[in-house]
Amino acid sequence: MDTQLTPAGENPAASQDSQSRYALIGAGPMGLAMAKTLIEQGIAFQGFELHSDVGGLWDIDGPKSTMYETAHLISSKKMTEFADFPMEDRVAEYPSHRELKSYFQKFSDHYGIRNHFLFNTEVMSAVPMGKSADGWRLVWRDAEGKEHEGEFAGLLIANGTLSEPNMPEFKGDFAGELIHSSAYRDPKIFKGKRVLIIGAGNSGCDIAVDAIHHGKSCDISMRRGYYFVPKYVFGRPADTMGGAIKLPMWLKRRVDGMILKWFTGDPAKYGFPKPDYALYESHPVVNSLILFHAGHGDITVKPDIDRFDGHTVHFKDGGQADYDLVLAATGYSLHYPFIDKALLNWQGDAPHLFLNCLHPERDDVFVLGMVEASGLGWQGRHEQAEMVARYIAGLKSGIMAAKALKEEKGAGFTRATGGMKYIDLPRMAYYVDKATYRTAVTSWIAALKGNGK
Repeated sequence: MDTQLTPAGENPAASQDSQSRYALIGAGPMGLAMAKTLIEQGIAFQGFELHSDVGGLWDIDGPKSTMYETAHLISSKKMTEFADFPMEDRVAEYPSHRELKSYFQKFSDHYGIRNHFLFNTEVMSAVPMGKSADGWRLVWRDAEGKEHEGEFAGLLIANGTLSEPNMPEFKGDFAGELIHSSAYRDPKIFKGKRVLIIGAGNSGCDIAVDAIHHGKSCDISMRRGYYFVPKYVFGRPADTMGGAIKLPMWLKRRVDGMILKWFTGDPAKYGFPKPDYALYESHPVVNSLILFHAGHGDITVKPDIDRFDGHTVHFKDGGQADYDLVLAATGYSLHYPFIDKALLNWQGDAPHLFLNCLHPERDDVFVLGMVEASGLGWQGRHEQAEMVARYIAGLKSGIMAAKALKEEKGAGFTRATGGMKYIDLPRMAYYVDKATYRTAVTSWIAALKGNGK
C-alpha cells in the first residue's frame, strides 16, 4: 500500500494537506449538492467516485447503477430539480434517466465540481483517528488497482441508498430465471416469457408494465396493498397540485383520498389488496398505467409467495402458477461497506442521526442523502447539504448557532416524522415528513447564516 500520497496531477488527493480537508464519497445527486455547498462555504474537500463520471445511479453505465432502459422520474422535474439550477424547458415533465444523467453532468460543469473528484476510485475503509472531531484515515483503490491512504479532517458519506439489493430468501428452488430488479436493464429479457414480478412498489409496477408489453404474460405478487397516484391530475403533474394551503394531516388525507378515488377508483376491484395503513404512512405508487392494464386484464394480482417448485410458484392462498422468469422488485438496504456500522450510530435498519445526517456525538462524520419523503426532491437534499456545510464552517469559526446545533443534536432526538406513524419496514426507517423536515433544516440554515438561535 502506498502510504505517501502521490504528487498533484497524478493523484489530486495530494494537492494540499489532506488533514485540513474533508473526504466526500459519491458523485451522485447528493454528492454533487454536497460538493457545491462545500465550495460555496470555502471548505476544502476531496471527492471519491467509483464510476468514471458524475450522476450516481442515474448513469446506467455506472458499476452500482440500478437503472433500467425505460426508467423515468416518478416525480415531476419541477418538484425534483435543484432550485438554483432548473432543468431546461425541453426536458420532459417526467425525465428519463438519460436526461437526468445529462442534467447532473451540466450541474457539475456549471459549479466546477469534477476537478474535486477522483473518479474510478473505490473507498475501501474509513477509520476514525480519535474521538468527536479528530479526523479519519481512509484507504482507497484507484483505477489501476493501486491502494492509497490519507488522513482527512472529516468524512462526508453520499454513496446513495439504492445500490444494495434486498433479495429475500425463498423456500424451494426455481427452475427458471430469478433476478433482482437491480439487475434488470432491458425489457427484451421478457420476450416470450411468463413473468412474475414480486413487489408492487414504484419500480415493481414500472417493470411490470414493461413485462406486460414484452412478455407472454405477467403477474404481480403483493404482500400488502398500496395507494396508487396517477402522474397527471387535471392535466398537470400530480405532485404540483396543492401545497399552497397547509392542511392538518387528517384533512389532507381526506381531501387527497377523495381526489385519488376520482382519478384511480378503487384498486381492489382489479384484485389489488386494500392497504392496511393510512394514506402517507408509506410511499405511494406513482403510476398511471398499472391500474389501466389491470382493468384490461393484462396483469393478474397474486398474493405473497409460499415456495418455489421447479417452474411452479405456490402462493400463500393455496394457488399456484408456472413462470419462466421471476423478478424480485423487493427494494434495497442501506449499505456503507467501508465503515463500521457502530461508527454511524446504527439502530435497527438505519443510522440514527439528527435530521438524518448529523451524528449525535461526532462532528467529523456526516451521512448525506439518507432521507426520504414524498415530494422532498433534490432541493430538500440540497438544503440538507447546505446545513451540513454551514455547520462545519460555523464550528470552525466558533459561531453561536453552530454551538447551539451541536448541543441540540447531542441532547437526544427523534426522527422528523411530524407525528406520522410510518409502517415498520426497512425502507421506511429513514422516512420523514417533508414539511417537518424542511422547516427544521431551513431554520438551522437561517440561524447558521445569521448566527442566531
